[in-house]
Amino acid sequence: MSKAFALFAGLFLQGNDYTGVRGVLSDLGVPDGIIGVTAQFTKFVIAFVAVYLFGRIVVMPLANRVMDRRGLDRHAKLPIRKLVKFVVIFVGITVAFGFAEFGNFLSALATIGAAATLAIGFAMQNIIANFVSGVFIFTDKPFRIGDWIEWNDNSGIVEDISLRVTRVRTFDNELLTVPNSQLTSNVVKNPVAKDTLRLQFLFGIGYDDDIDQATDIIIEEAAAHEDILADPEPSVRLTELGDSSVGLKSRIWIENPSRGDFVKTRGEYVQAVKERFDAEGIDIPYPNRTLGGSLEVDQLANGPGDD
Repeated sequence: MSKAFALFAGLFLQGNDYTGVRGVLSDLGVPDGIIGVTAQFTKFVIAFVAVYLFGRIVVMPLANRVMDRRGLDRHAKLPIRKLVKFVVIFVGITVAFGFAEFGNFLSALATIGAAATLAIGFAMQNIIANFVSGVFIFTDKPFRIGDWIEWNDNSGIVEDISLRVTRVRTFDNELLTVPNSQLTSNVVKNPVAKDTLRLQFLFGIGYDDDIDQATDIIIEEAAAHEDILADPEPSVRLTELGDSSVGLKSRIWIENPSRGDFVKTRGEYVQAVKERFDAEGIDIPYPNRTLGGSLEVDQLANGPGDD
C-alpha cells in the first residue's frame, strides 16, 4: 500500500519529474521506458475520472434543473441529456490528454481529425441532414411523444424522438423508424396538437327527401352524443348535388382528441344518424355508376338460307 501511495503522490506532486515514482517502479523491476508511459497513463485516467465525476455530480443535475425551469417536455429532455453527457465525456478526454501532457499525440490527432472530418462530412450528408432536422423538431415542436401524426400515406403514435430518427407506432402495431429529414421536408398533420378537433362527415339523402328534416336529425344526434361539444356548436351545410343524392356535410367538435376518440365518436354518431334516417323514412341512396363503352351483337342465322 505504501508503494502504491508513493506512486500516485509522485504523479501529482512531482509533475514531469518522476524521480520518486521511478524509484518505486525500479524496485519492482519495471524498465525506465515503461515508467514514463505508465505515469502519464495514470495521470490520464485520474484526470478523466475526476472530470467525469464532476460532470455527473454537478453539471448534469444543473442541466436537469435548467430544463425543468424552462418547462421542457420529456421528448426534449432526453436528447439534451445525451448531448450534455457527450460533452462531459469529450471535455474529460480533452482535459485528461492535456493533464497527461500527450501534446504530440493531440497534434497528430487534430491533423488526422481534420482530414477525417472532411471525408466523413461527404459520406454522412444524410445523417447530418437528419441531425439538423432533429434539432428543428425539438425547437419548433410540431409534435410530441404520444401525439398522433399523419404524413404522406403514413400515420401513427409518436413513441420516441431522437436527434436522428423518430419512432412511430402505427395503428396496426407496426414500428416505423422515420428519418427526421422526412418529417421536416414533408407536410405533417397533427390532429391532436390543439385541445379540440373538428370532425366532418358527408351525409347523402334522396332528392325527394326533406332537407330541413334531415338537417334537424343530424343536429339532434350530435347534441345527444356526450363526447360531441356544444361549443363550438355542430353545424350542417348543403355542399353538393350529386348524381343520386343531396350532400349534407356535418361539422362537429370533440375535446382532448386522440385517434381512438376520433374513430369511436364518429362511428357512433354516424350510426345514430343512419338509424334516425331509417326510422323517419329518409333515404340514403345507393350511388349510381354509369358504364362507358360499346356493345356489339352478331346476327344469328334462322336457317341455312338466311343471310
